[in-house]
Parts: sequence; structure tokens; C-alpha cells
Amino acid sequence: MSADHHDHDHDHDHDHDDHAAIEEGGPPTEFELLERAIRELLIEKEVFSADDLRRQVDRTDSVSPADGAKVVARAWTDPAFKTQLLADPKAAIESLGYDVGPAPNLVVLENTSTLHHVVVCTLCSCYPRVLLGPPPDWYKSKEYRGRVVVDPRGVLHEFGTELSDQVEIRVVDSTADMRYLVLPPRPAGSENLSEQALAALVTRDCMVGVTCPDRPAQ
Repeated sequence: MSADHHDHDHDHDHDHDDHAAIEEGGPPTEFELLERAIRELLIEKEVFSADDLRRQVDRTDSVSPADGAKVVARAWTDPAFKTQLLADPKAAIESLGYDVGPAPNLVVLENTSTLHHVVVCTLCSCYPRVLLGPPPDWYKSKEYRGRVVVDPRGVLHEFGTELSDQVEIRVVDSTADMRYLVLPPRPAGSENLSEQALAALVTRDCMVGVTCPDRPAQ
């Protein structure tokens, strides 16, 4: 599913109570109950063990947005890597030593001066965990999932992201089989920065598309 609009992107780790109703506590959702039932059934059928599951959870929990930031910084500094990242994301990411696993599929979308992608999962919270770790609460909230599809420009505004009316905004809907990672544009004034310094400019929110990288401090 996609929806085309016009707008922008930026980095925010603070709470967004004004634009994302964070759902903490409360009864488990339908999807959480379904996931729990399937997990217990697969363990019972010995498709994998509880220890296998714990190891996978531990590995996933060790991932952070800093991993995705390193991938973005490499794409900014290595044109050949960027070409491969857009054409074959898994192969490119694995070339940096990351284990992305066999599924789900991963698509990397480049934001430009005329096109801006924003990622959502309208059904639950599908997210590129292999590079960003667990999704933030605002990404999972019904408020964000419902509003960003119909009013992406308004949602981006609440993240502090202002885009020209000439910029097309394209909302992409993640699924169980397809995850999206945004490749944000390299900020002006960063031409002389090292790859490590560039990675420090890249935030989780940039790679979801709700913000854009800040210019480096002068």
C-alpha cells in the first residue's frame, strides 16, 4: 500500500505525545495473541526450541539504529556501495558484516530533493529490526499508523520536518514479507566529514523518513 503526498523528515528521540498516542500497558492486541499462539505451537512441534528463540531475541535486541546509520554513511561515501544497496540491499548490508537472514525482504528507498519516503506499518509494527532494532512506541501507535497515511505532511510537521510543496511524499506500508529502510539525503556541509562522523548525523527517525539529518555543527 502506498499514498502519495508532499513533505519531509528529521531526528527525534523524545516523546511525541502531541502526534503519537503511545500505547503502554493494557491488554495484549489481537496480533500479540496470535504471535504468542504461533510461537508456542512452533516450539511444541519442535520447529525451533525456546533456547533458539531466546538467542534470536538476544541477537535482535543487540541491534540499534547505529547499525543502520553505518550503512547510510557508507552509502554516502561509496557510490558503488550505494548502487548495490539500492539494487540488492541484503547483499550490500551483508558485505559490511551484518547478518540480515533469509526473510523478510528488505527494500531501501532513497529520499531526494523531489521525493520523500515515509515508512509505516498500518496493520501492526513491521519494521527493519535487522538494522534499527526494536521499533519506537510512536511507530507502533494507532495514532501514527492511522494519520501518516492520510496526512503525512501534518505528521512530519509534528516531528519538526518541513518540506517544500514541490517535494512529493510517498508513504510506504511495511508488511510481514516486506520491510523498508529510508536512505536519507546527505546533509549540506558534511563533505569533509569522516564516515564515522557522518554516521553520527544519522538517526533512527531519518531511516524511517519522519525526519531529515541535521547539518553538522560548524
